[in-house]
Amino acid sequence: MNVWAINKDIPLKLLLLELVHRYGENTLALNNQEQHYQAIEICIPTAPNLSAYIFTFGQSSGRFGIDLKYPISAHNIVGENENLTLDQIIEILSTHLFS
Repeated sequence: MNVWAINKDIPLKLLLLELVHRYGENTLALNNQEQHYQAIEICIPTAPNLSAYIFTFGQSSGRFGIDLKYPISAHNIVGENENLTLDQIIEILSTHLFS
């Protein structure tokens, strides 16, 4: 994934760069249907039903919101994690996608 080639908000690109640095080049996949400039949805290619929707709209400068999606939609966590730092987002993603 060429992070700089995607049309997304700079903080999201920095997050993606950090994730690529930590987990490797082809570890994550972007949902290409997500078209909002200030949002991305990522998953692990082998488990596309387990994903995270990360956004910067409606957040303080340099902060993120994240919705966690599970294979059973009743378990999704939406609207509970907002105004988080980059480190907090990475910690949540580490638990959600990589444990």
